[in-house]
Amino acid sequence: MSTAGVDESKRRFLTLTGVAVGGVGAVAAATPFLASMAPSERAKALGAPVTVDISKLEPGQLLIATWRGSPVWIVRRTEEMLATLDDVTPQLSDPESAAEQQPEYAENQYRSLRPEVLVMVGRCTHLGCSPTFRPEYPAEDLGKNWYGGFFCPCHGSKFDLAGRVYKGVPAPLNMPVPPHHYLDDNTVVVGEDPEIA
Repeated sequence: MSTAGVDESKRRFLTLTGVAVGGVGAVAAATPFLASMAPSERAKALGAPVTVDISKLEPGQLLIATWRGSPVWIVRRTEEMLATLDDVTPQLSDPESAAEQQPEYAENQYRSLRPEVLVMVGRCTHLGCSPTFRPEYPAEDLGKNWYGGFFCPCHGSKFDLAGRVYKGVPAPLNMPVPPHHYLDDNTVVVGEDPEIA
């Protein structure tokens, strides 16, 4: 094939123009696809830290907040409740919280930053049911060794007032403690470690 009389500069211009238009088209086609892979605003909000006012939480009461679609229980424990944590230790499966179910700063007998305030995800570690808060003791329906805590009505798992699981129940682990810290005496932020704040 003879290329005599062909304007090479015009050919080069048309080739480069075609490549440029094709590149712009590829970017335009890929943009919605890539944007769909980013988390939605709703998804971002579900994972965001939650600020909870605990100023009206009386000793012995439970307050429920929601973080990442899960119930978060905040309990203001009384001196009597704190005293039972030692009494119940022999009946617990993991009293020292060896399983990593809490942040490092909550690896203590109270499983909390402040002994009087428990912050915990309110789901049974057996099948995810929501246990009931049973602070009373003794409780005839829960046995003579009940010192108050959380009882799962789905399959009978029991947890003490620090969310530690009793021996011989279906739940294999203690209830998890989420990352949290305090902005002040009456405000807890759930979903964020203290060092990040």
